Amino acid sequence: MENKPIARKLRLLSQLMELHEVNPFKVKSMANAAFKVDKLPFSAKNKTTEDLEKIDGIGKSTAAKITELLETGTMAELEEMLDKTPAGVVEMMGIKGIGPKKVAIIWRDLAIENLGELYYACNENRLVEAKGFGLKTQDEIRKVIEFNMASNGKFLYAKIEEEAKNLLDKIKAILPDSLIEFGGEFRRCCEIINNLVIVLGDNDMDTAFNSIAESGIILQPIVTGKQLSGELENGLKIELFFVEKRYFYHELFVQTGDTEHINAVLALAGDVIDHPESEEVIYKTAGLEYIPPELREGTTFIEKAKNKALPILIQLPDLKGSLHNHSTWSDGINTVEEMALYCRDELNLEYLGMCDHSKSAFYAKGLSIEQVINQQEEIDHLNKKLNGFHIFKGIESDILYDGSLDYPEEILKRFDFIVASVHSILKMDEEKATSRLIKAIENPYTTILGHPTGRLLLSRSGYPINYKKVIDACADNNVVIEINANPLRLDLDWRWHQYALEKGVWLSINPDAHRKEGFLDMYYGILAGRKGGLYKEKCLNALSLQEIASFFAKKRQ
Repeated sequence: MENKPIARKLRLLSQLMELHEVNPFKVKSMANAAFKVDKLPFSAKNKTTEDLEKIDGIGKSTAAKITELLETGTMAELEEMLDKTPAGVVEMMGIKGIGPKKVAIIWRDLAIENLGELYYACNENRLVEAKGFGLKTQDEIRKVIEFNMASNGKFLYAKIEEEAKNLLDKIKAILPDSLIEFGGEFRRCCEIINNLVIVLGDNDMDTAFNSIAESGIILQPIVTGKQLSGELENGLKIELFFVEKRYFYHELFVQTGDTEHINAVLALAGDVIDHPESEEVIYKTAGLEYIPPELREGTTFIEKAKNKALPILIQLPDLKGSLHNHSTWSDGINTVEEMALYCRDELNLEYLGMCDHSKSAFYAKGLSIEQVINQQEEIDHLNKKLNGFHIFKGIESDILYDGSLDYPEEILKRFDFIVASVHSILKMDEEKATSRLIKAIENPYTTILGHPTGRLLLSRSGYPINYKKVIDACADNNVVIEINANPLRLDLDWRWHQYALEKGVWLSINPDAHRKEGFLDMYYGILAGRKGGLYKEKCLNALSLQEIASFFAKKRQ
């Protein structure tokens, strides 16, 4: 082991010692030793323990640790510290700009245990009010985490959508007479994008090829047959497929769906014409209704298309209100009135469901019983004041370890509706996690099951649940399941929407907005809902004000 790896281990030990509030003198001594080892003009591995003891700034105790590290590959004290520190907290130590003291606040005061949760907290403005933090520090942390995500070659759809569309516009400006369209994961509106596929039809393919390759808009372009590959500045991989115009729609079809879907359609089509005038022609030849790009995952919708029974997919204008939102009463940025006016005046919605955090969510300023009563009085006042708009009294009630909700019955029955969500103790086996959710679903006051798995895309996998049992329980208890529209969540996963709909379960596209701009995330919830085959007749917040008021009243009875 060379000096730098030794120094890194000593530095990590010093950071963990500071995190766990070991004697400051020992922390400083270990940090100093790490610096000294890193700057040694010779290799420490070639020195005896006695030699190391004589080096200024190291001493007997640290020399023994270095010898132990060289002989065993680790240090007992380091392993002891690591054992009592969550792996995600250790990972936070690597973020530039936050030292052990700030990590301790993030971990202990905000109950954040990994980078995914930290990134989510940055996006919800939760770090700003923590001791020693501010808006600038929060922004810097978010940028570092985003850079780390990008370095893995995977991107959230929402994070690259604008850049992808700008790229397409640039290509169209260079080749205005070409047929150009997205294919692949982006056209299917997948939540995570591994590479960006573009199909380009032009009768002068050589000129088209050279024009794009020499434009500089794609870095490190590589030509392979009729394909041009490269990447954008952020590291997103790009693939451009060039064909003659007469083959454009066939190539677009092939480059859009996943392999299973493409093969299934072509098997039904037989000798499909190789230069169709549109994708619709390909599906018609296969005896199918036209299947929108979002649904071209596997064969789920093939049978429905064969029987002319495809759903009319939900659209953003179908939404009449927004449920599950937070205000300054808990960890939101805007007041209830500001949120309501934005929904009414900017988004032309009919209603707003306020669901601030409940009392167990101490890290998010969860509402005490007294605060619940005061907020509801404010909402009553606003409902008298706001014309043509209604605010429903809700709460995002924490599902506790045993599956119970965290208010007594006399408080739960005061709400118009309740979103029940898990926020803590995520490390459970599937059986326990499933039974926990089912108990909350069976609570007569639960209206909506919020972000069912707690996942954070590219950051934290959701806790394991038996989806079928949870969805069946929602069907049996008339509980709606949330599609959390925050692009970091998109939970319930679209792969389970069809099962829920077939069981008669309603879904609700909820932005989980913590500020006015957060309502715009409903767009990403719509994309997720469309991928799952959601239609407005089974979307809770596509109901009119009168209809949803009746829905809530019936549930409370």
